Amino acid sequence: MQSSIHILVVDDHREIRDLVGQLLAAEGYRASTAADGQEMRRILDAGPVDLIVLDLMLPAEDGLALCRALRQGASQIPIIMLTAKGDEIDRILGLEMGADDYLAKPFSSRELIARIKAVLRRTRSAPPPLRKAPIRAFRFEQWTLDTGRRELEASNDVIVPLSTGEYNLLVAFLQHPQRVLSRDQLLDLAKGRSTASFDRSIDIQVSRLRRKIGDDGKNPRLIKTVWGGGYIFTPAVSSE
Repeated sequence: MQSSIHILVVDDHREIRDLVGQLLAAEGYRASTAADGQEMRRILDAGPVDLIVLDLMLPAEDGLALCRALRQGASQIPIIMLTAKGDEIDRILGLEMGADDYLAKPFSSRELIARIKAVLRRTRSAPPPLRKAPIRAFRFEQWTLDTGRRELEASNDVIVPLSTGEYNLLVAFLQHPQRVLSRDQLLDLAKGRSTASFDRSIDIQVSRLRRKIGDDGKNPRLIKTVWGGGYIFTPAVSSE
C-alpha cells in the first residue's frame, strides 16, 4: 500500500515543502518535510524513509553534498533531486553523487508523482549482486580493479583513473558478468539513476568506460550493446 511508503521532502522554501507534502498525502503516501540537512538527518534517524525528494539549492549544505554524504554512508535510499537549474552539468553532478532521478523546477504535480513511482519501481526490481561477501579485487582480461583503493590497473602496472560514475558502472558489470542488464538496471546498480528526460546518460557512461578499458566503441568486444535490451559484459571475471 502507498500509505506505508514514507517520502521525505527536503527544501528550504516552505511553500514548496507544503505543496509537495500535500500532494504526496493526497496520493496516499506518508510525507515528512525538512528545511535543511540538519532536519533531514533528524527525520532519517527517527525511522525508515523510502525515498527522498531533495532540493539542490539549500542553505549550509547543498543537495549534492547531502546526496554524496548519504551514499558515502552506504545509504541506498532513492533520491530525486530538485533544482531550478537546467544545465547538463547539474544532471551529471547529480549522477556522480548518486542521485536516482533529476527534476527541474518548475515541475508539474503529475510529473513528480510519475517520477516517484518510476524510481520506487526501478529500485525495488533491480537484481541483487551475485555475491554479497566483500570483494577486494576483480580481475578480467588484462585488468585488475582494486575496490579498496578504487583503482583500475592494467597488466603493465599503469593506473587508469576512473570517475565515481565510471567506477560504479564497472563494478555493476563485474558483479553481473555475461548477463544482459537493461539501462534502468545499470542505472540502479551503479547508483546513478537519472530522469526520464536524461535516460540516455547510461550510454554516455558506457562510452566513457569503454574508452578507459580499451574497448572499441565502433566494434566493442568487452561491453556489447544488446539492441532493445541494454548491455552485456562479456569477459570472464574472477574476484578475491
